[in-house]
Amino acid sequence: MGHSADSPRNIVSRRQTLNAIGRVGGLLAASQLTTAFQPGLHAAGFIAGRNDRIKVGQIGVGHAHATKLSVYRASPDYEVVGIVEPDEILRVSAQSQAVYQDLPWLTAEQLLNRSDLQVVLVETRVRDLLSTAASCIAAGKHVHLDKPAGESFPVYQQLLADAAEKQLMVQMGYMYRYSPAVILLREFLRNGWLGDVFELQTVMSKVVPDAARRQLTEYPGGMMFELGCHIIDLAVGVLGRPQSVTAFHQHASSADDSLLDNMLAVLQYDRALATIKSSAQEVEGFSRRQLTVCGTEGTFHIQPLDQPAVRLSLSRDRGDYKKGTQDLTLPRYSRYEGDAADMARILRGEKSVDFDYTHDLAVQETVLKASGLLG
Repeated sequence: MGHSADSPRNIVSRRQTLNAIGRVGGLLAASQLTTAFQPGLHAAGFIAGRNDRIKVGQIGVGHAHATKLSVYRASPDYEVVGIVEPDEILRVSAQSQAVYQDLPWLTAEQLLNRSDLQVVLVETRVRDLLSTAASCIAAGKHVHLDKPAGESFPVYQQLLADAAEKQLMVQMGYMYRYSPAVILLREFLRNGWLGDVFELQTVMSKVVPDAARRQLTEYPGGMMFELGCHIIDLAVGVLGRPQSVTAFHQHASSADDSLLDNMLAVLQYDRALATIKSSAQEVEGFSRRQLTVCGTEGTFHIQPLDQPAVRLSLSRDRGDYKKGTQDLTLPRYSRYEGDAADMARILRGEKSVDFDYTHDLAVQETVLKASGLLG
């Protein structure tokens, strides 16, 4: 078993963590972002009417999910007004890709100084995510922030505090929040149809090629930091902030690198346990990506997560669902479309947030603990 990173740069004490949560919680309570979002109070030139398209720009093309921009270009809710990439090599490479064709390339200052800009997609390399997002918040713009939310818990805490104070939205880019299977699971949980949840198991793995492994070694959190964050978001969504996190880290492959490529975290709750598993060497790992939630009245199993199918077991009839085990057919899941549509509805005042900053802070705390980056 490998050991968690324990340098002063990476370890933050439990007292600091609790203090950070308390500070953000106070700001959130004051701004009412935990229950409703008051859109656009500090975003100059915000939406004049609900039929207006939301002006959005993107900073960075270096993130693995940067091409999600195609969703915003195709959406009737958004108008993409510019792209920023200060790295010349990345910029030249991106300019040849179809998703960036016919879009203006700007400096960060040019983009953020646009009075009609409401939202910025932050898609930089991971090391630059938080500093870039902070610049956007300082400029009064809402942010879609790709994962993981950096290695520094205090910096992320400050970002959310600043956003809450300005009544700005920071939407995290976790992949499965808007999956039809996960949405259905949340409905079952709201209705109490699974009873008391006592167990959660989730896995997200794949085979990572050698070149990508070398890139991932830049971050000491390994596969839990890179992939596990997506499913930790799901676990915290079901069970809340864990009482404790126990992490197990291995470099299990024969690859000549330092990547923690076989990782497990156990989240402990008062009356429940959750296991989070992520590796870099599972053949056909996409097909085994799964989430299982077990309650005293039923079990809800999603597999695979990316094109979800559900096996449901119930102790008695619930609504249209029958006692016993049944397989459910769900609509096709397209990544990022739900994120974009939900943000548009929130910013137009048509709905409140489903994932408030208290949730996001608990997710990031758990991700960093599970990755060995937070004490």
